[in-house]
Amino acid sequence: MSGVSDKRLEQLKALGDLKEQGILTEDEFAAEKRKILSASPLPAETGTANSDGPEPDKVYAAAKRRNKRLAMIALIMTPFLLVALCLYSADTPGGIIRYLLARLAKEDLEVKLNDNVSMKFVKIPAGTFLMGSPASERGRDDSEVQHEVTLTKAFYMGIYEVTQAQWRAVMGENPSEFKGDRRPVESVSWEDATAFCRKVSELTGRKLRLPTEAEWEYACRAGTRTAFNTGDTINTDQANYNGNDPYGNGGKGVFRKQTVEVGSFPANAWGLYDMHGNVWEWCSDWVGKYDLANRIDPHGVANGSGRVLRGGCCFNNAGFCRSALRYGGDPGYRVSFNGFRVVLD
Repeated sequence: MSGVSDKRLEQLKALGDLKEQGILTEDEFAAEKRKILSASPLPAETGTANSDGPEPDKVYAAAKRRNKRLAMIALIMTPFLLVALCLYSADTPGGIIRYLLARLAKEDLEVKLNDNVSMKFVKIPAGTFLMGSPASERGRDDSEVQHEVTLTKAFYMGIYEVTQAQWRAVMGENPSEFKGDRRPVESVSWEDATAFCRKVSELTGRKLRLPTEAEWEYACRAGTRTAFNTGDTINTDQANYNGNDPYGNGGKGVFRKQTVEVGSFPANAWGLYDMHGNVWEWCSDWVGKYDLANRIDPHGVANGSGRVLRGGCCFNNAGFCRSALRYGGDPGYRVSFNGFRVVLD
């Protein structure tokens, strides 16, 4: 480049290196280049000191500071951008976003029953969902009328089915057939389950109760609309059921013929374990048709002869473990595949 001193050529070369490394943009490179070429003569050219021309080291330092600021902004903004992306995704229900925000706020809860035994809860956000199943869902029952339901209040739900250790800590005995401290308590009736809730409420000063049927399905689905919270089918690496009788395109699996320890399989998107299979779970509602006129915080029909059971058990085929499937039993019914999980207000 004729008419340009060696010193300026060095500065231009240094700027070119910064551009090649991605530290300077094309526009920044061009601007700095113009400053060098239009600056007053350098000392080597005139024999006098001059500080008007930009020095590559200073340019590099300034660019490095700018990139550091941009990286910090990106780090701060990334979670918000991900949330915004999910909110605008047609396939992602808003309930999942609210749950992720709750998880960031660490809204889990633990209630001690004694020095060695406690119950863990996760906060389930308020929201709206489609309860029931579409007419196209394989194995659906006519009682599974699909309708929109809104739950206006968040609630804490036990991340596990109530265990035998928890039951014994409160009730002083263990009625279960398949023994194990971390296995779900079973052979308990609806009346037994509500008695447990009352006693824990008295011991802890926190109101414990069974979930409503709507709360149970909402929590089970965790933002999904498929037959299971695992998708259109399920396998025995995801839940404890009769693997000899799969659902849809699912393959055969293990038939364990007994309960397993809670948390043996992956949790759903909201941090709840064993919502499909292991033991049926009692809900507070009476068995009955959905009241389609009452879609906000529904509590089921006013009376009936049986109480709702949800989730399927270790002896059922996969279809009985669907998110929408409804079942029920006499409030005093005790059998080795009925258990429950609880909600904390």
